Amino acid sequence: MRIKKSVSKNSVSYSIIENVRDIHGKSTTKVVEALGNEEQIRRKHPGVDPEEWAREYAKKLTEEQKKKSETILIKYNPNKPISKEKRRSFNVGYLFLKSIYHQLKLDIICKEISDRHNFQYDLNKILSLLIYMRILHPTSKKGTLERADDLLESHSIENHQMYRALDILAEESDFIEKAVYKNSTAIVGRETELLYYDCTNFYFEIEEADGLKQYGMSKENRPNPIVQMGLFMDGSGLPLAFVIHPGNQNEQPTLKPLEKRILKEFQLSKFVVCTDAGLSSYENRLYNSISDRAFVTTQSIKKLKKHLKEWALDPSGWYIADSTHATTKKKRESINLNNLDLKNDSHVYYKERWIHENGLEQKLIVTFSPKHKRYQTKIRERQIERAQKKVDNPSSIDKHRANDPDRFIQSTHVTDDGEIAKKSSHSIDCERVNEEAIYDGFYGVCTNLESTPEEIVKINQQRWEIEESFRILKSEMRSRPVFLQKDERIKAHFLVCFLSLLCYRIIEKKIDGSATCCEIIQTLRDMKVLEATNEGYIPIYTRTDLTDKLHDVFGFRTDTEIVSLQKMKKILKQVVKHK
Repeated sequence: MRIKKSVSKNSVSYSIIENVRDIHGKSTTKVVEALGNEEQIRRKHPGVDPEEWAREYAKKLTEEQKKKSETILIKYNPNKPISKEKRRSFNVGYLFLKSIYHQLKLDIICKEISDRHNFQYDLNKILSLLIYMRILHPTSKKGTLERADDLLESHSIENHQMYRALDILAEESDFIEKAVYKNSTAIVGRETELLYYDCTNFYFEIEEADGLKQYGMSKENRPNPIVQMGLFMDGSGLPLAFVIHPGNQNEQPTLKPLEKRILKEFQLSKFVVCTDAGLSSYENRLYNSISDRAFVTTQSIKKLKKHLKEWALDPSGWYIADSTHATTKKKRESINLNNLDLKNDSHVYYKERWIHENGLEQKLIVTFSPKHKRYQTKIRERQIERAQKKVDNPSSIDKHRANDPDRFIQSTHVTDDGEIAKKSSHSIDCERVNEEAIYDGFYGVCTNLESTPEEIVKINQQRWEIEESFRILKSEMRSRPVFLQKDERIKAHFLVCFLSLLCYRIIEKKIDGSATCCEIIQTLRDMKVLEATNEGYIPIYTRTDLTDKLHDVFGFRTDTEIVSLQKMKKILKQVVKHK
């Protein structure tokens, strides 16, 4: 602290001031205490030199400030309006994302790319901002810049710089994925012995197909052009690599090229690939039957050959599937499903056999769950009830949706005499209802592993995590509809989505899965502070067990009654360290 001497025509006054810097490094001063003019000082302290006394007093206040606990008193004037057009509250939840971003060394990756291409704009700031805002305020690229002022740290990115950066990010996508995977292994454990692959698609709110944007089978049943994403996830639930294809392309051939890239660039060679039935082509199974690779894939019982389907549905030859019986199958008697109490039984049963066809040897495991049978039966009963209502009101029938209740409605367009009817008649298709009911409770898996059925089923059941990843991308991160037109920028958009998903998943792992996706992301969005000019930032969010967990894991706190400027600057330095 030091004194400030203000000289006017009629008097000399003194005050104690202090130098402060905001989080952006801008220097300013604040008045700690007004001491009055020379006459007032002499009146209060007779026999002193006003200036000498002020200097000593400033020195005394400095020493006291060092000794006392860090308590900050803030004065507000109830009659003074706040500054116009000045933002006063900021999000600090992004600081946890920023910490992960730098632990993944994405800033270093961006510098290497920038040096290689020799452009002037700051790729690191652009990519980091795109990732933070994809999680906190997902919107268009233009909207991202508009909402970026919500963050504690300001930016100076322009629209044209962001769009140019998208072109570079698309070109360097494979390099970024490879580098990020390598860096992530130092942050969290990655189970790369087990890989999951699945595909989904994302729609555009346009009518004309072009480039990657093509008409295909939309997961949301939307009549819009789509692009297709293939995603590899490791056994720990972390995204590994992705690929974007035109929306009209068959998803089965997308697996091998991406897997070859993983084998070559990620230096992974020994793993099990798990897919759903839609990706379990003969070629994909055969490809993962060589070297040290293996496969586990869902098998549709309906699509099995006749003799295999009869074997799978045969009520005899079943065993209880649990860990206590996993190694004693030969010592146990088999179970006939006809003897079970299907209304109360909660066990899972299985049977298995090897299949040798077209040079491919694989084991078929079929499970039966009375509990799942009851669930599927209940769902179908509700669908039939909805279908019956549509029979009574035929104008709402749409039989093009495979899982819609309308599939149970059969329509007749001719009379009993074979003539064309003036009006169509509708009724419930009992034959289709009975045909579907045959498969209730049954589930098939194929593999070339020698593992027990319990282990195979457990591997396959973990596929829900990649399905959840797609849900997070579409719902929480609003990755569609896509508002970009150029193919390169579309690829860059999904690279940002991929990296955002990876950052989120790492946070999820670091807090030991102690909260749901919605809870984590909403907490980060809600973590805001109010700026107390020249003093610091006051948290205006609710402190919870989750915010405590985040602060404990990442090693800094933004939840004290006030975070001083000095403390906030230390936090900003801490989160950019490469741990």
